[in-house]
Amino acid sequence: MKNLSSLTRLSTCLIAAGFSAGVFAGEISGQSTTTGKPMSKNLVPVTQQLLNASAGDKNHWLHPNGSYEQTRYYPASQINTSNVAKLRPAFIVQTAVTESSETAPLVVNGVMFLTTSYNHVYAVDAATGEEFWHYKHKMGPVTTYCCGPNNRGVAAYNDMLYMGTLDAKLVALNAKTGAVVWETEIADPEKGYSETMAPTVVDGKVLIGTNGGEYGIRGFVKAFDAKTGNLLWTFYTIPEKGHEGVWATADATGRDMKRNIANEKKLLAEHGGDFYQTLGGGVWMTPAVDLSTRTVYFVVGNPSPDLYGDIRPGDNLYTDSIVAVDLDSGAYKAHFQYIAHDVWDLDAVSPVIITTAKGKDGKDRKVVIHGGKTGHVYVHDAKTLELIRFSEAMIPQENMWVLPTANGARMLPGANGGVEWSPMAVHPKLRLAYAANLHQPMTYHVEEAGYPGGDKLWLGGAFKVIPSEKQWGRLSAVNIDTGKVAWKADTDQPLMGGTLVTGGDLVFTGEGNGSFNAYDAKSGKKLWSFNVGAGANSPPISYTVNGKQYIGVAAGGNTQLDFKRGNSYVVFALP
Repeated sequence: MKNLSSLTRLSTCLIAAGFSAGVFAGEISGQSTTTGKPMSKNLVPVTQQLLNASAGDKNHWLHPNGSYEQTRYYPASQINTSNVAKLRPAFIVQTAVTESSETAPLVVNGVMFLTTSYNHVYAVDAATGEEFWHYKHKMGPVTTYCCGPNNRGVAAYNDMLYMGTLDAKLVALNAKTGAVVWETEIADPEKGYSETMAPTVVDGKVLIGTNGGEYGIRGFVKAFDAKTGNLLWTFYTIPEKGHEGVWATADATGRDMKRNIANEKKLLAEHGGDFYQTLGGGVWMTPAVDLSTRTVYFVVGNPSPDLYGDIRPGDNLYTDSIVAVDLDSGAYKAHFQYIAHDVWDLDAVSPVIITTAKGKDGKDRKVVIHGGKTGHVYVHDAKTLELIRFSEAMIPQENMWVLPTANGARMLPGANGGVEWSPMAVHPKLRLAYAANLHQPMTYHVEEAGYPGGDKLWLGGAFKVIPSEKQWGRLSAVNIDTGKVAWKADTDQPLMGGTLVTGGDLVFTGEGNGSFNAYDAKSGKKLWSFNVGAGANSPPISYTVNGKQYIGVAAGGNTQLDFKRGNSYVVFALP
């Protein structure tokens, strides 16, 4: 691929896979906080004790994915299979930004904190939608990002909120007022770094990864002091030495990936291994945290460049892997790589979930699971990350692992998945994981491409959708004890946005055409649907205020798949 500007390459990406890239941030000018009605007196500090107990908390939604375990299981059952058909809009928050929305708001004792693209934050009444304050971040002169100007949410700790920004900053806000308390640079945006993920906070540490796998960055997870913003530790997802790995020839399922190991070793000997600084490995989504073992779990994205592998011989550790590190030091604990030397952009993105499942011996054990772009749900031992099982394929797989060619080679799944960044949900009693999949046939094209500089997209080719082939979505329920698909529900459009499961045995997920749907968690039968007017492509949440349960979803659409844009957050309740 020629050395084009990011804006020029944008057209190639849109043709290829619905990607988008941003360069100069002229959309939002000026950093400010405006106020509405006085902040609710019910707002309480989010203590570590509250964060620890969030998995069983019916009143709040304190983590982007519900808890440190990230099961996205909300235990309340006021809304259930017998009455969900009566669900109606309770209120709508209209924001100042009409653009792709992938946010999962937090709710703290009746106060909702939601974000939009371009790093706006709103504090609103979680029962009425009335605004308390509105913050908009002043972007630096350069932002370089892939797949839309999204923000997936804030983290809360004590009386503070924390947000990563498109210009690679970490911002701390006063939760009561929206005022900036401190701001620090996470990485250099001119080198391709940006932030769309929601961070997490634990024991005074703000944990955040980085985007940039399409720009030749060196991925990481960092921990910052929640009070001061000082950097505490860094774990690089690309090791300085050893990134060549073990020269694996098979993927996690045992299938031959058609690597030419002899040629890769020859290339490594000729050119050396100093490409670790530009090898990619972004961490897109919020880490899971096991407090009992002081372990942080996350998945790592694709290597750079995405499709041209000759410039980066070896396994490219720890790309396309699940990784465990020590919470207090960031020291490596374990990893498992799904796809070595990925040349299909099938990175690991959907966030890790900590739960319980049967081991190979048939006994319950603590596990961590991940839904892959490959269309498999992977179940790992939580201590060693040994792969216990992988699920049946949730979507069609064809011609795996054909190598990209100059003219294009067809393979399923395409570069968007399977399960893209969409968070899964797990019902602890049913032992089912609910995954939002997409089917988007593509051809993979490769071109020789040297590193173009951090502000330019670096794909080393293109992945192109096939206009003549139908695209669609599939909500799948996977038994994590067996790997069997318990049920599936197909949708007209590819699914991207994530799932929520509740104590009322309901699974909620949205579609790009605006349909926000509820399914029976046991059978997969669709029980309710409401069109929110724009793509419902965000992870749903649920919470309770004054004894009333609410369900919320953003209606902002999606840049990556070009679903209809909007500027609303829609909240539902029973009459």
